[in-house]
Amino acid sequence: MASHRRPKQPSRARVTVLTTAAAAAVAFSAQAANAAPSEKPTKDEVKAKVDKLYEQAEQATEKYNGAKEKQEKLQKEISTIQDNVARGQEELNELRDSIGMAAAAQYRTGTIDSSLQLFLSSNPDDYLDKASTADQLSAQQVEALKKIQEKQRELAQERSEASEKLKDLASTRTELGKKKQEVQGKLAEAQKLLNSLTAAEKAALAAEQDRANRSSSSRVDLGDAPAGSSRAMAAFQAAQSKIGSPYVYGASGPSSFDCSGLTSWAYAQAGVSIPRTSQAQANAGTRIYSQSDLRVGDLVLFYGDLHHVGFYAGNGQVLHAPRTGTTVRYESINNMPFQFGVRI
Repeated sequence: MASHRRPKQPSRARVTVLTTAAAAAVAFSAQAANAAPSEKPTKDEVKAKVDKLYEQAEQATEKYNGAKEKQEKLQKEISTIQDNVARGQEELNELRDSIGMAAAAQYRTGTIDSSLQLFLSSNPDDYLDKASTADQLSAQQVEALKKIQEKQRELAQERSEASEKLKDLASTRTELGKKKQEVQGKLAEAQKLLNSLTAAEKAALAAEQDRANRSSSSRVDLGDAPAGSSRAMAAFQAAQSKIGSPYVYGASGPSSFDCSGLTSWAYAQAGVSIPRTSQAQANAGTRIYSQSDLRVGDLVLFYGDLHHVGFYAGNGQVLHAPRTGTTVRYESINNMPFQFGVRI
């Protein structure tokens, strides 16, 4: 006779867990259904982010320029030291050769006692001349040995200096590579943001930038601003001749520029050598802290870390290479945080 068993009822705890899980799943689904999709940044928000990235890229660019300038300086110094070492080695070899010749000459004359040499000599006067010459050679030998020792110390010092500079050069090249990667990374990030815009938004941004370049490229009224020195004005006019040239990081002319590349190139055209980076240019002359005291051709420094520089153009305007995506142009001095001017 078959037994009749009642089906096993699920425990109250199990029912509770399943009910709770089901309720949570339903609630999550409802939340997901009602959640608003993530909002795409507006054109203006993208532009603000891109502008910030460009500013960061320019900061890295000035550090890149500084490392590049240091690298070039070290390479010149190392080349000079290596030339000095080569010349010094030649001088040392000549000194050693002279010592060797003197030693050989003494060996050939032998070590016969001077009184016996005089007795056996067929020409005493001739012997006395030779003896005098031998004494002179001995004194010359001592002097030559001193020179050899000095030259050896000098060469050792120069080789040590060259070795240290080569180490410095290696670390500078590493820093240069890192700064280049940093600049490229910021520019790539900015480009990625720009690529996220629609075709219409990209066109609108491009039109804005084009208008800014065009409206800032025409000659400005210098107003009542006094002109700088003849060389400052020559540098300023050289910079004016490059209006419309594109900004390219690390470039110092003649067809493209970054901010300090433009100012250093322009002053070079006026026969004045100034440092390559904006931070170094900040110390290249007399600082002018009041905008009202600026003269046309003075350098103007911006931002707390002094990573941007341009020319004062008069009438509250600066002539500069602004950033990636722009050209050399005029712009209001109030568009950036002014720090001070520098009169070269």
